[in-house]
Amino acid sequence: MRTSLYTGAALATVLMAGLATPALAQSAPNDWSGPYVGIYGSYLETNGDSDERLIFDRDFDGEFDDTVVLNGTTNNAFSPGSCANSARGATLADGCYKVGDGVEAGIRIGYDMQFGNWVVGAVGEVAAADISDSVTSFSTTPASYIMNRDLEHTAALRARVGYAMGPALVYGTGGIAYGKIQNSFFTTNGVNSFTEQTSEDDADGYQYGAGVEWKLAPNLTLVTEYLYTSLEAGDYVVRAGPGTAGPTNPFILPPNTAGTDIARSNGDFDYHGFRLGMNIRF
Repeated sequence: MRTSLYTGAALATVLMAGLATPALAQSAPNDWSGPYVGIYGSYLETNGDSDERLIFDRDFDGEFDDTVVLNGTTNNAFSPGSCANSARGATLADGCYKVGDGVEAGIRIGYDMQFGNWVVGAVGEVAAADISDSVTSFSTTPASYIMNRDLEHTAALRARVGYAMGPALVYGTGGIAYGKIQNSFFTTNGVNSFTEQTSEDDADGYQYGAGVEWKLAPNLTLVTEYLYTSLEAGDYVVRAGPGTAGPTNPFILPPNTAGTDIARSNGDFDYHGFRLGMNIRF
């Protein structure tokens, strides 16, 4: 997918340059007022919670505040610990690896108004993305339990406030953001059953950052930008059921022999974006 994103962005850049050629003399060199359309590509880096872990609901009350214990004891069945990444094997000693960093490619449309050197405006964007984050917890069995989120699409609507200095516009930006997320679950536990109870793929949040837009020609600009995005992911719950496990299995101990619901302790999907793009101004 990442190759296709880069290829699409490159083709769009060539197309935009061709469209812009006959319009290069339409506006004043340092006039930033008016509408624009553009494309961009980004390198994305996750900003995960290093203390994230899986959390459990043993009594199905919707509160993930229970401890899964070993049969006949008060000992935590997940005492080996967790990592804010994806497990390499069944034990914490096997280690974890980061799945997160990725790319995106998108299009934007915006409008600016200039007052002296100050420029204010708004911009809307949509993009295809390829970035993931994971969390793993380990049981004493031993076994690993991994929850993964893949961000597939994003949209945003932001305000921009900038200061024009010759051919450069330095600006700050912030607003609302939306993402489409694909959830998944993996485990080395082969005895319990695992069934998705809730898998919401919508994520809402915000973006903010700063950038520089530079006029290559009166109607063609180069954009470099940094954005921080924080999305509140929807609920994702997996139920560990009896499967072929015996009655002393920690997930199905009385008084609830039906199983245990599992979720993530951190519902936020946060990442940094480092962007390069081009705009055509009209």
